[in-house]
Amino acid sequence: MRRIFGIQRPGFGSYRDGDDAPRRPTCALTVDLEDWPVAVLGADHDVSERVVENTKRLLQILAWHQVRATFFVLTCVAERFPELVREVRDAGHEIASHGHAHERLTTISPRRFEADVCRSIDVLADIVGRRPVGYRAPAFSVVESTRWAGPILARLGFKYSSSVFPIHHPRYGIPDAPRALHRWNNCDLFECPPTTLRTLGRNWPVAGGGYFRLLPGAAARWAIRHVHREGMPAVVYLHPYELDVHGVKAHRDEGVHVSPMRRLTQSLFRSRTESRLHRLLDSVVCRTLEDLVADACSTVIST
Repeated sequence: MRRIFGIQRPGFGSYRDGDDAPRRPTCALTVDLEDWPVAVLGADHDVSERVVENTKRLLQILAWHQVRATFFVLTCVAERFPELVREVRDAGHEIASHGHAHERLTTISPRRFEADVCRSIDVLADIVGRRPVGYRAPAFSVVESTRWAGPILARLGFKYSSSVFPIHHPRYGIPDAPRALHRWNNCDLFECPPTTLRTLGRNWPVAGGGYFRLLPGAAARWAIRHVHREGMPAVVYLHPYELDVHGVKAHRDEGVHVSPMRRLTQSLFRSRTESRLHRLLDSVVCRTLEDLVADACSTVIST
């Protein structure tokens, strides 16, 4: 086993180029099932009906491509629309936890974090009949100062997290964290970071959220192929509201205050999302994060 920055990284030989490698790159498509005002503007906003329409639209796209994804469900949404979460489950997708109130870990204590995660576990277990094994922190807020989250998640029974973004960013990121799926060094938990491209001496985000909207679509697909050649599956993320081209305007019309800058950055190029998603799903082989972690566990040899 290789150790990078004190964190264990398993090999991914089955994804390397060779006679047995799949022709298309392997990709885990992950979805943060959340409502835009709550996730972006603050947890004090109400969950709106638009999350239902947006999620159902995404489910139709995934069904068209016969793709299974991992849905990180924000359980304040699940409590209001439990049938929506059951619909996601019944479509064959993995249900994972995104916490309950979408509070960044950098703004709360470990005790409050644990209470939030426990509530999300209970809500999801009650709705779908199974405890989640995966977790993603709101806004990728597992940073250097919140690494205490890993042992808490492991103790609560989670098998993996997808919460560490290995990039420089003002609000999140651990730039020297491994880019590949790896095991935490202080607990029995795997980390599945969003895909980044290593060039010019740093990691660049290429396959998720606003980055997916702003970058040329061909650039994101090229980066995923490049990561595949490095021997890693890609981890891509998106939000159902990114399919909602006029969503920000609709929320403003309903009285939600949105600053001009946020209106610009959150609305820009949303019209590209659906067509780019279709092209992406045509170019990759999708698996859930739970499946990828199961494969990784079978290749890890403890040292």
